[in-house]
Order: sequence, then C-alpha cells, then structure tokens
Amino acid sequence: MKDIVLVGGGGHCKSVIDVLEATADWRIAGVVERRGSEIREVLGYPVIGFDEDLASLRERYAFALVTCGQVKTPEPRMRLFRALKAAGFALPTLISPRAHVARSAALGEGTVVMHGAHVGPAARIGANTIVNSRALIEHDALVGSHCHIATSATVNGGVTVGDRSLIGSGAVCREGVCIGAGCIVGMGTRVLKPLPDGTLFIGAHAA
Repeated sequence: MKDIVLVGGGGHCKSVIDVLEATADWRIAGVVERRGSEIREVLGYPVIGFDEDLASLRERYAFALVTCGQVKTPEPRMRLFRALKAAGFALPTLISPRAHVARSAALGEGTVVMHGAHVGPAARIGANTIVNSRALIEHDALVGSHCHIATSATVNGGVTVGDRSLIGSGAVCREGVCIGAGCIVGMGTRVLKPLPDGTLFIGAHAA
C-alpha cells in the first residue's frame, strides 16, 4: 500500500476517504487543512499540516489528492492542484471499485471517479476533475480539467464540457452539446443547446 495525503478536509474529503478505504492500494497518511481551520480530524484521520507545509510533507510522502469540493468556483481546487504540483507530489487517478470506467476511456491526473459512476468508451476527462457518485459520462464525451460532474448528472455521448465547469446534480446534457469553460449548470437542468463560456444556467431548461 502507498501513503497518500488528502488536501482539504470538508465533505468531499469524507467521500474520497470512503473510496480510498474501498481499495487495497492506498493508506491515508492524514489531511492537510488551511491554517485557522477548526478541523482537527476527518473520519478518524488527523490533520497533519497546513497548506504552507506541503513542501515539508513532500519529503515524507509522494502522493496527494485535492479533496476540497467544487460548487461555486473551481479556484480553491485549482490553487491546491498547482501547489501540489509545485511541491513535487504525484496526483494519482482514483477510481472507485464500484464505478465502471471503460477500457478505452482516459482520465487525467488527480481525477476521482466516485461510487456508482460510469465513464463510457472513448470518453476523455482532464485533470483534477470530480466525477461524483452515480454520475454518467457517456461514450466519446470530452470533459475538461478542474470540472465537477455532480451526483447523478448525465453527460451524454459526444458532449463537450469545458475546463472549470460544474454540471449540477441530476442535470442532463443532450447528446453532442457543447458546454463552454467556466460554466455552472444547475441541479436538475436539461441542457439542449450549446452554452458559451462562463454561462450560469440555473432553474430553467435550454430550448
């Protein structure tokens, strides 16, 4: 088993811990939090340092994952991803043993595929992306880096999702539609036409 450090101790960290504990590959060394946080442990794993300690922690540990969530903005996850890379950590791709990822799919570094998710044939997913529980990314879809495909969201075949975008829980993206970079697609929304970069699309259906 290999030791791994988790950076960010909120709710998403608990979900990543659940995936890691379901595998036989990883041993959780502990959690890194921001200075001033009141979090001291997460599901029994201690806080072993703060963001500014990453360089010294790299002397002891080779692997890390960004485990803060992504709803309103991807910026915290992007900042931590860059900090981990600068410190020399390797960011593995983590796939739940209860997920399905097609043989021909490709996943970037630091991307996590949670329980019950499905990634179909020839799908491509960038770095540091969350594919949350029961999310569906179908064949030939292209999902960028620093994205969050939330619980039970459906990204149908041939859909493109730009970097830094969030597809909310239960949202459905029509086959072949293009969603730009930096978009937020609200929970339960149907996306039937392209969305330009930076679109906030909540509480309505695209016709």
